[in-house]
Amino acid sequence: MKTTLRQRFYFEAAHTLERQVEKESSRRIHGHTYLAEISVSGTPDPATGMLLDLGQFRKHLDAVRERLDHRLLDDVEGLGAPTLENLCRFIAAGLRETLPNLSAVEVGREPSGDYCRLDL
Repeated sequence: MKTTLRQRFYFEAAHTLERQVEKESSRRIHGHTYLAEISVSGTPDPATGMLLDLGQFRKHLDAVRERLDHRLLDDVEGLGAPTLENLCRFIAAGLRETLPNLSAVEVGREPSGDYCRLDL
């Protein structure tokens, strides 16, 4: 039976962005509180009943969070333009090797209701 396990983490970061609307405010350095939700899917181990040890899951997420938290996203190597779409791809790329059963990455900003989900 397929099971999906999810874990969330928050990070605070600043950025600038070239946009077609709200140009002036987007070009100025500004920050957000981001929420990332990571999903892994598969069949739990019959011996342990676990898909993934939650302690290990959080450890892998902490390594990616450290690369984003309290950073200027414009300067994060490998991210590209600091869009929600690129944040999803960046987080997925940082987790693929350690979480081979990674199934989705979602990044959002709760106050504005903006979210992006990358299904893998």
